[in-house]
Amino acid sequence: MSLHITSPAFKENAVDALANVDLQQALAHVERGFIHKRQAAVDALPEFEALRREAKAIKDHTLAHLDLYLEAFEENALKAGAEVHFAETAEDARQAVLEICRRVGAKTVTKGKSMISEEIGLNTFLEASDIVPVETDLGEYIIQLRGETPSHIIAPAVHVTRSQVEADFRRVHTHLDPERDLTEPVSLLSEARAALREKFLAADVGITGANFLVVETGSSVIVTNEGNGDLTQILPRVHIVIASLEKLVPNLEDVSTLLRVLARSATGQEMSVYTTFSTGPRRPGDPDGPEETHIVILDNGRSEMLADEYREMLRCIRCGACMNHCPVYHAIGGHAYGATYVGPMGAVLAPALFGLEHTANLPNASTFCGRCESVCPVGIPLPKLMRHWREREYERHLKPATERSGLALWAFLARRPKLYRLATRIGLAALSPFGRKGRFAWLPLAGGWTRHRDLPAPAAKSFVAQWKARS
Repeated sequence: MSLHITSPAFKENAVDALANVDLQQALAHVERGFIHKRQAAVDALPEFEALRREAKAIKDHTLAHLDLYLEAFEENALKAGAEVHFAETAEDARQAVLEICRRVGAKTVTKGKSMISEEIGLNTFLEASDIVPVETDLGEYIIQLRGETPSHIIAPAVHVTRSQVEADFRRVHTHLDPERDLTEPVSLLSEARAALREKFLAADVGITGANFLVVETGSSVIVTNEGNGDLTQILPRVHIVIASLEKLVPNLEDVSTLLRVLARSATGQEMSVYTTFSTGPRRPGDPDGPEETHIVILDNGRSEMLADEYREMLRCIRCGACMNHCPVYHAIGGHAYGATYVGPMGAVLAPALFGLEHTANLPNASTFCGRCESVCPVGIPLPKLMRHWREREYERHLKPATERSGLALWAFLARRPKLYRLATRIGLAALSPFGRKGRFAWLPLAGGWTRHRDLPAPAAKSFVAQWKARS
């Protein structure tokens, strides 16, 4: 069982997204809701850049000694009463979760937001095994009602308008008064809270992700703004944590550093409303908590990333800042990418996890403007890593023959300066009739560019010619 990937249809998906009026209306909130708030939070913290450097160093150190930290985390989690399961593949992780659910006779599972569960297609798998998964994060709950996947890693329903949510609630919550007022966001929230409260109380197992796994204490850490993660952990008899192996952090002091850059980068908050540390199951005298705690640590190709040029991607703390600032994401949203992870971070991570042959369009879905790298709280060079994937795509002949031929022709000319300068002079002369006020009104064989965007016409003289004239 594998996750359905539609990124080979990225270009068609993007065209549909650009024409989707509701989606474009919803995406307008990304800049207002994320970019300005992040900048205000960063400006209010003079030491933010120093914290970024420290956060990067913490992640680099952990990745360099990951084998030792994995052993130490397992040891400390066992001491705290939890059970640790190592899953090499997505199927291993799914089977580990299913085995626990079947052993305790689970029929209903509540879930806090977890991108790892999306990565392994857990909901579909559980449903096929006659276990009902219920998403409890408001955004995840909305898209579950709609039969969709998240379009953003921290705001999964950012692509949905308020009127669409109202229509979905009226369609699904048919037991409620059809004349009820759902015009205000607070009324939608109250209705979702009431519907989910019954699910929290009825669930046999609760599943959450983890923002961090603390080696020093064997704890898992989740960061939320709704409190649904806490209810998912403490009310069911069994709590399952699903996390990927790069979520390990050596100690509590390091976690505090990462938390200071996480919330500011993600939502522009100093700290999320709920930051919950969970260590093992309920102990004697505890008023609540699960009877069992299981931690499933997923590899799914990440060990291979440790050994190649994509190692830096494993520093990612899933803040979503890169997609919040990406002009491509602003234009088409997350679903057009056709993969679990979207935006610039998805363009690097998805090929490593799901295969370049299925996701080759994603590293090309970038203007290379560099905004993603400039805001990343752990300094991941996302444009450089996307360029590496483009190089591999070319080497493996995954690009169309026309593109490869064009690149080969350019490389041939670039290695021959005199011929290159002659070609540019001829090109300038041939293109000049199509320019209008410094822009191309129309360009042969490039209608796809000029139809949707302004394309600057070349200068009268090439850069080489201008430089030569000045020297």
